[in-house]
Order: sequence, then C-alpha cells, then structure tokens
Amino acid sequence: MTSGGEGREEAGGRGTGAATEDFLAHRNLLFTVAYEILGSAADAEDVLQETWLRWAGVDLAEVRDRRAYLVRITTRQALTRLRTLGRRKESYVGSWLPEPLLTSPDVAEDVELADSVSMAMMLVMETLAPTERAVFVLREVFDVGYDEIAEAVGKSPTAVRQIAHRARAHVADRRPRGALSPQRTRHVLDAFRRAVETGDLQGLLDVLAPDVVLLGDGGGIKQAVLRPVVGADKVARLLQGGLRKVPAALTLRPALVNGGPALVLHLDGELDSVLAVRVDDGLVTGLYAVRNPEKLSHMEREIPLRR
Repeated sequence: MTSGGEGREEAGGRGTGAATEDFLAHRNLLFTVAYEILGSAADAEDVLQETWLRWAGVDLAEVRDRRAYLVRITTRQALTRLRTLGRRKESYVGSWLPEPLLTSPDVAEDVELADSVSMAMMLVMETLAPTERAVFVLREVFDVGYDEIAEAVGKSPTAVRQIAHRARAHVADRRPRGALSPQRTRHVLDAFRRAVETGDLQGLLDVLAPDVVLLGDGGGIKQAVLRPVVGADKVARLLQGGLRKVPAALTLRPALVNGGPALVLHLDGELDSVLAVRVDDGLVTGLYAVRNPEKLSHMEREIPLRR
C-alpha cells in the first residue's frame, strides 16, 4: 500500500489538512470495518481515535492508496482491541451480544452490508478466531485484495487465502437462512409486536419458529436470561409472563437495528432495551434482547455505515 513501512505512521505531522480531509472522507467506512471486527461500537470509536493519531503522523507523499492505508491501520488496531475484548468476554455475566446500532434505511437496502452487520451474522463471526474474523470481514464484506489483507493482518498472501477459505466455510455452515422481502419482514414484525403488546400467546406461537432462540444481554447490570431459551412454547411463555410483571408503562417501537427489524422498548418513556428480530421463511427464528445500558448509547441517533 505504501513504499514505506509501518514506522512512517509515527513520523511527525505532514499535510495535516489533507490527512484530516482523507480521514473524514473515509470515517464511516473505517467505523464499519472496526465495528464488524469488534461487535462493539464504543470500542470501534476508540479504534478510530487510535487510527487518527497514527494517520496524522503519516507522510502522505509516501502513500499510494490512502483508503487502503487507513483500512490497514484500522484493522491492526481493531485486532489488538479484539484480543483484549476476548479476555473481557470470558468474565461477562450471561450471553454477550453485539452492541446494537440504530441504522438508516440505506443500510437495509444494501443487502450484503445489512447481512454482515445483522445480529445473527455478528454472532456467527464471534465464533471465528480474531485473524479469521478480520480476514473474513475485509474479503467478504469490503472486497479487499489478498495482498492488502496480508499487510493488514501480518500474514503472507498465501496464508490469507487459506484463512479466508477456512473462515468462509465456517460461516457458510452457520449463517442465517434466506431473507424475506422488506414488506414481508415488516408484516412478520408487526404480527410479533401485536402479539407481544397484547400478551396473545397463540399469536406468538403463530409467528415464532419451532426452534426459535432467545438470547438476552443484561451485562450483570439489568435482569436478562442468562442462557439461551430455545423453542416456541418456552419463548412465547417467557415473553408473555415477563411483560405481565412490568409495572411501568411499556411501549414498543419498530426500528431498523443493524440493518434489520427490531423493537425498541421504553419503560415510562425511558429506553430500556432493544430486541433485534431475525426472520427466516416467514417466521421469527432469533430474538436478541440487549438490556445492558452500557450497550445502548448508540440508539439515540442513526449510525452511518458504509462499504
């Protein structure tokens, strides 16, 4: 990507105005790369700050492809952060879910991008080793060349090809099934929301897949299921019984979260949780309930994601 080495990133501030312009032009892309590798918007923001500090010291005259160089810095910083996150997750209370993002309709319209940032796919990517995840994201989502990925992850192009093949096969065995049209998805979400709001047990059973899975993330701060709840009857009764116990006024608002359907829950007007919904073949197959307040800060405004 450059004729100079990584050490030039620490060389002192030349062309600061141009550096700022380039960084801002690619900021949404860099955030998306970091978020897909990490599953945490807060950590992705930190990675962007670290990327900027290194980028501001680069001699731009030595850089042939500024976008590629910025992606390389971001990937390296994200990989370092991902290994730290792995240690944190080992002591996490209950299920760890990605940090939900309120996304704009244009993200949903980009089918490949929406699929890659969906809660279901982000959880699949959690099963990859750090380098495998970075290679998969760069190759499959952003179509980065093998030589550029090799520079980013510190591997040979041959090794990167092997890692990409292995990661692709791993994800293919676990990735979500076929997606519905947006109109059909909205219909399923509306039926699910009505059943939840009214406590209609049969309505819930009608829209839940037999093998539906509910995951909850309270982070030890808010009450949430500590283990996956599997099966339509168990999930339906949990939702019905749980909402009956809520003493406050509850509202459910449909939203686009991580490019897909979701319900945002407010109690007495305060944001309480986000319930991302996975829909396959006309039925709800996955429910991802994030209640940890530390993960809800990016639900106040739409986050622009780019490829």
